[in-house]
Amino acid sequence: MIFEGLADRLQATFKKLRGRGKLTEDDVNEAMREVRMALLEADVNFKVVKDFIKKVKERAIGQEVLDTLTPAQVVIKIVNDELTALMGDTQSRINISSKPPTIIMLVGLQGAGKTTTAGKLAYALKKQGKRPLLVAADVYRPAAIKQLQVLGEQLALPVFTMSEGINPVTIAEQAVVHANSYANDIVIIDTAGRLHINEELMQELKAIKQTVKPHEILLVVDAMTGQDAVNVAEHFNQDLGLDGVILTKLDGDARGGAALSVKAVTGCPIKFVGMGEKLEALEAFHPDRMASRILGMGDVLSLIEKAQSNFDLEQAQEMEKKLRKDSFTLDDFLDQMNQVKKLGSIDQILGMIPGMGNLKKKLGDVDFDEKEIKRIEAIILSMTKKERRDPSILNGSRRKRIAIGSGNRVQDVNKLLKQFNEAKKLMKKMKGMQKTGRFSGFKLPFMK
Repeated sequence: MIFEGLADRLQATFKKLRGRGKLTEDDVNEAMREVRMALLEADVNFKVVKDFIKKVKERAIGQEVLDTLTPAQVVIKIVNDELTALMGDTQSRINISSKPPTIIMLVGLQGAGKTTTAGKLAYALKKQGKRPLLVAADVYRPAAIKQLQVLGEQLALPVFTMSEGINPVTIAEQAVVHANSYANDIVIIDTAGRLHINEELMQELKAIKQTVKPHEILLVVDAMTGQDAVNVAEHFNQDLGLDGVILTKLDGDARGGAALSVKAVTGCPIKFVGMGEKLEALEAFHPDRMASRILGMGDVLSLIEKAQSNFDLEQAQEMEKKLRKDSFTLDDFLDQMNQVKKLGSIDQILGMIPGMGNLKKKLGDVDFDEKEIKRIEAIILSMTKKERRDPSILNGSRRKRIAIGSGNRVQDVNKLLKQFNEAKKLMKKMKGMQKTGRFSGFKLPFMK
């Protein structure tokens, strides 16, 4: 889970504070020492940590406590506010030109994921009704051109290429002419990267910038490189003047130092984050929502947005009826998994729900990827209709038969049944939480 280490440390620190009726200056200082250590362990820039702690302490000590809040809640609110400010306060959007096409230039080092990100960004803009043109301006890595063409085919989007030996500046220039002729309102230029920052790379990028005058220059950096990502952003910003940053592989970064440092160090906002390998796994970056997730308060709005774009309303209503009647079956479980899979990994989803982050452990080692779902499908389809409707009848001999029939072990069948029961409990719990108003307006498919 993103920011897992940092989130666990911060939540443990604030848990200690909650037991205090009144906070003293010593309490705040002790909490801030823990927060400082947590941020440094998360690979957040040292100067950023120092400034952050100073701001929080200044606000927390001597703070008037509202009647509706405990002293601990006040400190948590201040930390939440400052984390949000650290990452940029509000969402930073793509600057769409009033006179098409909008030209977006992607820059970065080799291996950061520029080409894949170009495809993801094109897909996201296409869903908004735009007509993107992908431009293969990385002429030094032959695989880059082929990769972009494959992505274009998958997305049913045009890819602009020119014959071998043509200068990248000319390619970018001609691509804009092509976009004007074919009514493409977005031009996404995939530029070349290097293994490290050098003068040759920068001169080429400066020449492209000078020629096509892009509306957005976005740096693509690997979040998992931590402070190296921040240093790279600083260099590119000095030489090119960046409009924003796209952090890739954030889903694999348990620390999150780059996400928390890049805006403070460079002044460049994070505009998108890569949250997986699939083409739809590029999310707009919301500083307030990310701060909320770090502090264990979930990110309900993002989850709602994901659910609204992915779930089938009729299926959702049918599921709600079944839950109400307590008739949730293994067939329903399989349907539900296929739907939930569209939202991302299970730990990502649970991390967005307030107070649900620890439930991943209860569900066990399960993630609804394609392979896992096929295995579970094989087990469920090896059962009779009666067994799928009423799993309580599954005794030892039945489980053995199902395991052999599906090509799995009896332990796998037992594990699935345990996950089914836990999922059923989870759904009921969340349904109850909605009724009591703990997160009104929040609905997963079974909560319609």
